Amino acid sequence: MDDLAQKTALITGAGGGIGKAIVVAFRALGVTVAGADLRDCEADHVLVGDLTDPSFCDNLPQTAADRMGKLDILVNNAGIITRGKITDATDQDFALSMAINVEAPFRLCRAAIPIMANAGGGAIVNTASCWGVHPGPNHPVYVMSKAAVASLTQCLGMDHAHQNIRVNAVCPNEVNSPMIRSGFETRGLDPDKAINELNASVPLGRIAEPEDIADVVTFLASDQARYICGALIEVNGGKPVQ
Repeated sequence: MDDLAQKTALITGAGGGIGKAIVVAFRALGVTVAGADLRDCEADHVLVGDLTDPSFCDNLPQTAADRMGKLDILVNNAGIITRGKITDATDQDFALSMAINVEAPFRLCRAAIPIMANAGGGAIVNTASCWGVHPGPNHPVYVMSKAAVASLTQCLGMDHAHQNIRVNAVCPNEVNSPMIRSGFETRGLDPDKAINELNASVPLGRIAEPEDIADVVTFLASDQARYICGALIEVNGGKPVQ
């Protein structure tokens, strides 16, 4: 992926498990990275802010482009998981999930696409989910938010291919990240034991590590994926949604 050297990328959720791995993977390939998160994170340019703030999202791609001199790649990675049946979901659960998982990618794509188009092209990689493509039980708010990301990806992939902007999504299943571990802890479960039980349910023998997802993201952003556009790439170790 030598073509990524000298490119620039904006990555949201850059301080989380998957986001941090994406930052590391891109920087190892010579990409200059602007990392956006609620708090400080490891990146060439750190853009601290709240993705639930429309103004922050609307201005973020241009801010990143100004800092780095251009914007070649956008990775809409930030996301949250709301668990439980719809009868347990609050208005706040719904609003926060939609703001971070759906509205933020919408605003960031809307702002980034003109920048990329004026520069002759670019790549956008969204983090959707296998659960957004094949809905599972007891996560209706999360499932609908990630289904929206998947559909947005497919639509934008068609709409902006003629501008040499490729829009694709990576769709993970379970990932050994702080997000899934905190979910186990919230439910009173031992994270290590719960992860081991999940590992046994995966045909490849383990759930994904953040680096497994990051490698697919870098591939989709590279010229090796030059003919992939509007695709939803499931990264699940062979495990279907259950």
